[in-house]
Amino acid sequence: MSTRLEDADLVLVPTTGSAEFTGFAVELAGQRIGTIALHHLDEKRAALRWNFADDPDGHRIPMRSIKLVVDHAINVLGLQRVEATIDRSDTDTIRAASISGMRREGVIRGNLDETDRVLVARLAADPEPRSREGFIAILNAGLPTKRVISQGILTDERGRVLLCELTYKHEWDLPGGVIELDESPSIGLVREVREELGIDVEVLGLHTVNWLPAWRGWDDACVFVFNLGIVDSTIVEGMTLQPTEIRDVHWCEPADVTANATSAAQELLGALAKGPLPPYREAPLSP
Repeated sequence: MSTRLEDADLVLVPTTGSAEFTGFAVELAGQRIGTIALHHLDEKRAALRWNFADDPDGHRIPMRSIKLVVDHAINVLGLQRVEATIDRSDTDTIRAASISGMRREGVIRGNLDETDRVLVARLAADPEPRSREGFIAILNAGLPTKRVISQGILTDERGRVLLCELTYKHEWDLPGGVIELDESPSIGLVREVREELGIDVEVLGLHTVNWLPAWRGWDDACVFVFNLGIVDSTIVEGMTLQPTEIRDVHWCEPADVTANATSAAQELLGALAKGPLPPYREAPLSP
């Protein structure tokens, strides 16, 4: 049988103790208000489950209960990982789990009539949740992310713009790509051009940051559009194209852009042709 756990007027009374489950009845001021249990997946991991009556104090009772059990699992039972999945729409419970010290790790998609569930976990190696490092790590794990893309405008001696014919979509687009974690937008653009076209470019400045709304299954993104300067048109003859992504490259006049480029590239290059762009702009939703 497991140990009785207490936090002021909150008491967790053991109900089961076996190789598979460690369970507790949750009592507040002597009144039973729910249950919480560890389902032992192996010697080092457990999944946490709970069920509470309506909490008059918001998410504090689940938060306190979760922290008691997770602390017990790691510090007394010697587990290395405690995880839980929570209905994605249940923001109060997700917040309770986060405040208790469990970090958000991702979303498990629901199949057919199932709902999406948020995966949270605490590891024995995590810093103490009440420490500065632990608090920052928990907040950072729950913050939204925004996709960042870098693209470059490279022109030749005739003023034509280089567009890439891509293997995974019909429209042509500016060279560039998605920026990696902990990579700056300018360095990421140089890397992408080297990987996809086999040439080294120099970032000469920023034309604009272009926000793209969600479209055709892609999430929204912030696009850093950099000036890559003017080069001799023969540079394409020395390019080594990445065959999985780039089918061909083309120097394009305005008519070529209109006929072949993505809607976003057409809109951007059309606006740039009229004069310098503002530091930040929001692209219109494509039809």
